[in-house]
Amino acid sequence: MTTKKERMYSQIDKQGQRLNNLFNTDLDNIALCKKLFRLENKAHQLAEAYCNGYIEYDEYDETSDKLIEKVASILGTDENNIFFNGDARGYAIKFTTEFTNDNIKDMWRDLGGYGIVAPDFREVA
Repeated sequence: MTTKKERMYSQIDKQGQRLNNLFNTDLDNIALCKKLFRLENKAHQLAEAYCNGYIEYDEYDETSDKLIEKVASILGTDENNIFFNGDARGYAIKFTTEFTNDNIKDMWRDLGGYGIVAPDFREVA
């Protein structure tokens, strides 16, 4: 029988393998997912801060662009394949639907069909 933590790390490893199969980042699957998850958390905090009126649009726009650039750089992909979702109720960094459909099998998706770059596996383990 596996523990919740073991199941979580198994999911993280599978997500990292999906991404490495496509992008070949030269990073360990777990390390890749942890890097992306840290950026997802920053992006989500940014979306919340903007939605709650704590920051102005210019800061939001500039910071979200930088976060997308970092994710694209880590993955070695075109920034057009990734976008920033400013709705603070869900994930902030996502793959476009077209990119997800064309390239990534069994990707975690939101209800709109967008691929989630860094899912939180603590909730599904």
